[in-house]
Amino acid sequence: MTTPLTNPRAERVRGVHQLAQRSAREKSGRMLVEGPQAVREAVRFAGERVRDLYVSTDALTRWSAIVEEALAADRYVHPCDPWVLERMSGDAQGILAVVDRRDATLAEIVDDDAGPPRLVVVCEALADPGNAGTIIRAADAAGADGVVLTAGSVDVTSPKVIRSSAGSVFHLPVVRGAALAETVEALRGVGLTILAADGDGPVDLETTDRLAAPTAWIMGNEAHGISPDVRELADAVVAVPLRGHAESLNVAMAATIVLYASSRAHA
Repeated sequence: MTTPLTNPRAERVRGVHQLAQRSAREKSGRMLVEGPQAVREAVRFAGERVRDLYVSTDALTRWSAIVEEALAADRYVHPCDPWVLERMSGDAQGILAVVDRRDATLAEIVDDDAGPPRLVVVCEALADPGNAGTIIRAADAAGADGVVLTAGSVDVTSPKVIRSSAGSVFHLPVVRGAALAETVEALRGVGLTILAADGDGPVDLETTDRLAAPTAWIMGNEAHGISPDVRELADAVVAVPLRGHAESLNVAMAATIVLYASSRAHA
């Protein structure tokens, strides 16, 4: 535990604040983790990568369990005056961490010692960080083996992605910047059926007999849906039935539904 930080203009404070920018994350090899849930999961599941924990002095008691776990792992914990932490991040809720980035690889998903994967989600050119984080969280909850974001997708180290995932980014491999065709080839090569989710798909999610097989679900871009390349690569294009007046589903909601449908079929 260090002495409290009281100067909001200090170089350390500016450095943490700048991690909200992708260029600063790329240059430093670090990322910003905000809020108690994401910080707790970082300490618990990626403790060796946690460089520093920053806690508002008025939140030390509230988040004492996280602080104690970090100290037990020999991580640096810096108490901060509330206005100092606010300068670092307006979304910290009293606690944040600076964590070394780690780029997961597709090999971690397809070459797992526990055996070939049974459930993977591939996001094609996903743009919104909130959607990306929610899909990662849903994949984690559904027991998926990994998440792949293709080239052109949002940066998975974005603080909003991490916050929206509620810390699930530290629970399973999340690959970023992957090539779509190579990803599909690798997943198909270990026995996965490739299913694309799209509102106008000819296959109905509730009646298809494909879900029992190990599956990779491809989710499309929020504005444009799945691309012609995905339609060509997929074994089937599957639609979630809409019974009310809604024109479509948010991509993160659709991903949650199809992932749980596969997870239930695998049980």
